[in-house]
Amino acid sequence: MLPKLSKCISFTASRDWLYRHLFAAAGLRSVATDLGEGTIVHCWVPKMHKPCKPSLVLIHGFGANAMWQYGEHIRLFMGHFNVYVPDLVFFGESFTLRAERSEYFQAECMVKMMEAHGVHKMSLVGISYGGFVGYRVAAHFPDVVEKIVLCCAGVCLEEVDMENGLFRVSNLDEASSILLPQTPDKLRELMKLSFVRPARGVPTWFLQDFIQVMCTDYIEQKRELLEAILKGRHLSDLPKIQQPTLILWGEQDQIFPLELGHRLKRHIGENAQMAVIKNAGHAVNLEKAKEFGKHLKAFLIDSNTTKSCPTSPLSSRQNFRF
Repeated sequence: MLPKLSKCISFTASRDWLYRHLFAAAGLRSVATDLGEGTIVHCWVPKMHKPCKPSLVLIHGFGANAMWQYGEHIRLFMGHFNVYVPDLVFFGESFTLRAERSEYFQAECMVKMMEAHGVHKMSLVGISYGGFVGYRVAAHFPDVVEKIVLCCAGVCLEEVDMENGLFRVSNLDEASSILLPQTPDKLRELMKLSFVRPARGVPTWFLQDFIQVMCTDYIEQKRELLEAILKGRHLSDLPKIQQPTLILWGEQDQIFPLELGHRLKRHIGENAQMAVIKNAGHAVNLEKAKEFGKHLKAFLIDSNTTKSCPTSPLSSRQNFRF
């Protein structure tokens, strides 16, 4: 019966709708900002920006869109920050007509979008590809970024790493076929690489529904984004960032192995601290959501000496509880 029902009802689209309701109920609104030259960046922004609060930008990775990756944690931050959750270019409702595909271009778009909302200082959380973008924001716009969290972000990878067998894939085509799955088998493969304990027995029709809703837009452009972060990449070219940095990693990450986390810690140096979450893979934010949230809270909130705005009893009840 369920496969027949799925022809009428998209479970993926329904969950996406629920996330939209969750974000709206948390005090955010959906806004598309025109940056000019054919570039539109969508972002969930506060319904009311409070100047007495610092700002926090949550940047997603390649999986689905921003709502799906931060839905479990959005309420954790609402009482402490003005929270902004953007869709990177070619994800969600963001796109460009320009030919740029570099993480620097994505970073520039993030900064311009935030400036359009009157925000010139922020902390960042970047998951996977979002960490590549966040790192470039911190490196090239240092006065903008106060703190940064880099989660399972292989920023320190080099092109030669793939040839040397560091990754489970041997070339860009293979990586693209998994990270941009177009068949249920490839989506299952991505789940196996992303989770230590991937869900079993997921029906093919459900996977097809997810692909149809989440994985069919801007395929070629996203492949070019992958190529841009790999081609000609050398650690010696990567600038060092100076902001206080938390590096978070799943111990059993098969997308960006833990070695890249240690390499990143050595590269940044004394400004970085590192936390490794056991029994977790690349999707550590989903697989170990509670522990992931505790690390973010300790770094971004508990250690923050900035005085926050008074909260109402209602907003306090809405905060994330551990």
